[in-house]
Amino acid sequence: MTTLSEPQPKQHEESDTRLRVVLMLEIQDGAQQRFLDVYEQLRHQVASVPGHVSDQLCQSINDPRQWLITSEWQDQETFLQWVDSPAHREMVKPMHGCVSDNFRSLRYAVLRETSAAGSTGTRAPMEVPPGLPPSEPAGHVGPPRADPGPDGVVRHALTFTVKPGSEAEVARILSGYASPRAEVDEHTRLRRTSLFMHGNRVVRAVEVVGNLGDALRHVAMQPEVRAVEEELNPHLEEARQLGDPQSARAFFAKAALPARHQAIASAPSSGRLHRHAVLYPVRPGRGPAVAELLFDHDNLATADPTGPVAAATVFQREDTVVRLVDLRVPAEAEPAAALGVAGDQEAAELAALLDLGPAGDLRTAAGLGAFLAARAMSPVTDRSSQND
Repeated sequence: MTTLSEPQPKQHEESDTRLRVVLMLEIQDGAQQRFLDVYEQLRHQVASVPGHVSDQLCQSINDPRQWLITSEWQDQETFLQWVDSPAHREMVKPMHGCVSDNFRSLRYAVLRETSAAGSTGTRAPMEVPPGLPPSEPAGHVGPPRADPGPDGVVRHALTFTVKPGSEAEVARILSGYASPRAEVDEHTRLRRTSLFMHGNRVVRAVEVVGNLGDALRHVAMQPEVRAVEEELNPHLEEARQLGDPQSARAFFAKAALPARHQAIASAPSSGRLHRHAVLYPVRPGRGPAVAELLFDHDNLATADPTGPVAAATVFQREDTVVRLVDLRVPAEAEPAAALGVAGDQEAAELAALLDLGPAGDLRTAAGLGAFLAARAMSPVTDRSSQND
């Protein structure tokens, strides 16, 4: 039972400046899915706003038209500065067509907080160690959260860009460090880390059995990983200061690339699997639609025990979409499977969501081959624990 008790007074306790914002909404009839799609886009944009801590989206259990968005901010000043800005007004425009006019915005100062253990008081920001890619919005307090896939494995990715011309040096840095210990504790273990590059974009995908947050913190504490992160700093397009918790949170929250969809064949594959990654050239605002279309393909593809696709994960944030696929054959032998294309209709639907250029055609073998050659990510390192 959670109890509320008075915190013991502290001699030098600092006042809590956090702000809780409550937005009460009524969604128009027939606009619920459109509202969810818009919110999915907006929440990532809001997460990168300085001073933002976290947010929640809730739906009434009594009236499905009634929704609630709560957000937490470091202080009142940062929230007011953002909410009164032209950038905010432009950001929320897509939501206007989904929400009725009778909405309410309420703002509260945070005074006390109760944890599940029964302790109360103010909450200090979590210091994100170097290399920890949280899957929650910038400033989120607590471990990253991610749902396990059908095989019980949690998957998460981190993506960032490096300065043009530094790609070879970055690949050397990221492929040359010693692997951290796989066992975190009796419940959590690092299963696999795969790192790819396409041009100056880096994608690092991790697989964890157990708690993702515990695993990532374990990795971040390893001296060899800390050294790698520091060595990367001069090559990053977006500067970061890993010694500054707020700077580290902001960088890794923006770099988080969550696993939106996972599909795994029910029967284990015998023989070697070929791991492959594709970075899709998504048209503006079409990232969620691309992820959904790829997931539909992968659900069907992994259901065929004789087909080329053994497993696939679609990572997506806004318009950055990466599909990581384990194939029973080399990608060049089955370019359609490597790209997530099953037939002419699906090829046309996917092409409409991508920027393929005037010569792009995913309905032909030549077009599939050219697209695969152009968008396949180059493997940098792929490390598995000895138990897998």
